[in-house]
Amino acid sequence: MLDIFSDSGVGILFLGLMIGMQHALEADHVAAVSSIAARQNTLRKIVTHGAFWGVGHTVTLGLVAGFFVILGLTFNKTLENCIELIVGIMLMGIGGKLIFVIARERIHFHQHLHEDGTNHFHVHSHRYEKKPHNYGFHRHTHTYKVPVRTIIVGMVHGLAGSAALLVLTATTVHSVPLGLLYIFIFGIGSLMGMMALSAVIAVPITWSLKALNFTNTTLQVTIGTATIILGTYVAFDNSKALSI
Repeated sequence: MLDIFSDSGVGILFLGLMIGMQHALEADHVAAVSSIAARQNTLRKIVTHGAFWGVGHTVTLGLVAGFFVILGLTFNKTLENCIELIVGIMLMGIGGKLIFVIARERIHFHQHLHEDGTNHFHVHSHRYEKKPHNYGFHRHTHTYKVPVRTIIVGMVHGLAGSAALLVLTATTVHSVPLGLLYIFIFGIGSLMGMMALSAVIAVPITWSLKALNFTNTTLQVTIGTATIILGTYVAFDNSKALSI
């Protein structure tokens, strides 16, 4: 059994961390988180959503891949294609919802001033408004909600990534304890990678929000469209593999 704390063990775990960070940058992950982040208007919110995506992703990876490693099982190719098909359909839904919400709710961003003097940008929908909007003082209750949808999206991606992770684990690690730790470190790496990616994504989103509403809307529509296209490709490619 390979000692976890030996030079070889530490090297394998470090490799898992690096591959996990790279795994977060795969096209379908970037598309999903970009579409989710495009609806946020601050760096903190965007990074928070990225972190919760990573939590959902890591939890599923740990549970599914860990279970398979302990029992010495492998993913069936048909099952892998089915999961990827679900990911593709999910991406189409995420991108489509982003564009639909923009069109339906007549969303725009602008500054608003709180009574305590705080001045920041805020997103508003005027779908049901008949009177001109007052850009002065607003009374807003800022409540925090756990982004359940973001966590679920991360969990689905984690399920799809479990097959590839099992292959990496099987070819790199020949010890169950080390394999389980490798999976955990891989998940932490993907969490770190997604948080870093979210911070990068936040730059054009928050800049366009402050620069011009039209620019921000265009950016959101572009992200949504790209997500739909990628989702369509993933779904179509895996449906062919399943002969659907």
